[in-house]
Amino acid sequence: MLTMSVDLSKFNRDMKHIMAYSNGFLEGAERAKPLLLQLLGARMSEMLKNFIDSNARVNPEALHHVYEWYQTGSPNARLFDISYVVTGGGLTISSSFSQSRSIKSGSRVPFYDKARIMENGIPVTIVPRTKLVFEVDGETVFTPNAVTVRNPGGQTQGEYERVFNLFFDVYLKQSFLNQTGIIAKLNQGSDFDAKFASAKRGGRALGLATGYSWMLKAGKE
Repeated sequence: MLTMSVDLSKFNRDMKHIMAYSNGFLEGAERAKPLLLQLLGARMSEMLKNFIDSNARVNPEALHHVYEWYQTGSPNARLFDISYVVTGGGLTISSSFSQSRSIKSGSRVPFYDKARIMENGIPVTIVPRTKLVFEVDGETVFTPNAVTVRNPGGQTQGEYERVFNLFFDVYLKQSFLNQTGIIAKLNQGSDFDAKFASAKRGGRALGLATGYSWMLKAGKE
């Protein structure tokens, strides 16, 4: 009977380090995930603001209410803000309105809560100190009575929400992620492969560093 003894100790050590490298890579990527989401949140928020500005310039009648008077589409005149927060569940983007400071021609004070009221189609009741003066069908009307404007925003009701949702439902899927290169970068395993030859020596520590940097680079593309 012929027998042969094979020493697999080196092979086992190498495999142990390679497995440690692979697990370290995944762990490193997971550790970097919150930072990636922070980068993504900042970029996404800015692009969403610009997306709304662009839509406002194209269709000012629909979105003039979320800007100061006569400055529709201007980044410096926004009455909305976009914020984001990274949580354990991922990334949350939210929007809020601010008060208008400008005064419409013919008025004496800013329109309080202009953006929110027009966006939601909330009726506004105007109570005069003495008399109200306004035009109806080209005729000047004087009245001492309160007047309720049923739809102060005209075509604006729900338009900001529509454009906000349009960004996520269409633009985000079709353009944003591809333009930023994030999806392409995450689909590449080049960082993992490039360091794989050193996995037998670097083990988990190398995997952690590689996975961490790979995830962050995707957010900075």
